Amino acid sequence: MKVIRDTGILFTRSMYHIFRSPDTILTVAITPVAIMLLFVYVFGGAIQTGEGNYVNYLLPGILLIAIASGISYTAVRLFSDVQTGFFQRMHSMPIARSSVLWGHVLTSLFSNALSVTLIVLVAFLMGFRPAAGVLQWLAVVGILALFTLALTWVAVIPGLCAKTAEGAGVFSYPLIFLPFISSAFVPTASMPTAVRIFAEHQPVTSIVDTVRSLLLSQPVGNGIWVALAWCLGIAAVAYFFAMRVYRRFF
Repeated sequence: MKVIRDTGILFTRSMYHIFRSPDTILTVAITPVAIMLLFVYVFGGAIQTGEGNYVNYLLPGILLIAIASGISYTAVRLFSDVQTGFFQRMHSMPIARSSVLWGHVLTSLFSNALSVTLIVLVAFLMGFRPAAGVLQWLAVVGILALFTLALTWVAVIPGLCAKTAEGAGVFSYPLIFLPFISSAFVPTASMPTAVRIFAEHQPVTSIVDTVRSLLLSQPVGNGIWVALAWCLGIAAVAYFFAMRVYRRFF
């Protein structure tokens, strides 16, 4: 199909830019790795989670922080294409209009997957020992990919609307901070009541708990459906508004 071919060409273009400047992938991975090292080797001894090595408990939240950080680069790349007139040039050519956005979205999925892989490898060096089987690993990959897709469509909106490159990327700061008020670092039962209520009912907690349970081969219960509902809901709403903005400007 034409849209698949055009999307593939634009995806290759974006990935070419990333491989020419791999510091993007490394930068996305470095900060979460530093946080992981800090919490495991400095704070880990004082935090009781019941999961043996603290890195086993911590890793899912670190992966979500990396993804939230990585999608900011998607917004910046989109902003750059808008400002340089790349979108206008593409629309003057016989290509599928949606392929311009999907090229960036697929690039976000692939580049974030590379960053997440680097972080998991570092976690193994720190003592991370999952009990997950093949199907559970596939479920983890699927949830993280869906989470990345949802946040990427959120990133598309400021990427198209921002007035400056800094403005395009700054939206990700609250998303990066969100895992700190969740079950990513400590069990929510240890939090004050008001904070605990918020933590237990925001999307990161259900996603972190589900990924952690899958990696440690523990029962996921209904939590997996809550996590999927959050990811799909965010993706659907963000996609709707992103496409409205896209059609309005282009």
